[in-house]
Amino acid sequence: MADDMARTEPVTTWTPEGETAPLVSEENVIAAISTVYDPEIPVNIFELGLIYAIEIEGGAVKVEMTLTAPACPSAQELPEAVRLAVGTVPGVSEVEVETVWDPPWDPSRMSDEARLALNMF
Repeated sequence: MADDMARTEPVTTWTPEGETAPLVSEENVIAAISTVYDPEIPVNIFELGLIYAIEIEGGAVKVEMTLTAPACPSAQELPEAVRLAVGTVPGVSEVEVETVWDPPWDPSRMSDEARLALNMF
């Protein structure tokens, strides 16, 4: 799904004073998150179902995510990678990434594309 999404141009508006900051779209945030991969799994974390919520308010973006397991070796790296990726989206001024454990992740959260890539049917 996210691999098929083309990153769209940011939407801006014009005022008498000039162009305003780009509006942050969920599609662009998802496209940015989709560039982050778990180093042990060849599927991006969005398709793995690790992203539980994306909230956008102006230029502030909050992402709630989980990991495949509490003892995940990438527990420190993945949230920071998401923060950095989302921060590259035009119009984003602030990024908060929260790791949550409820509900726990399980393979049923993966997209069909992730299941196909991992040969899990």
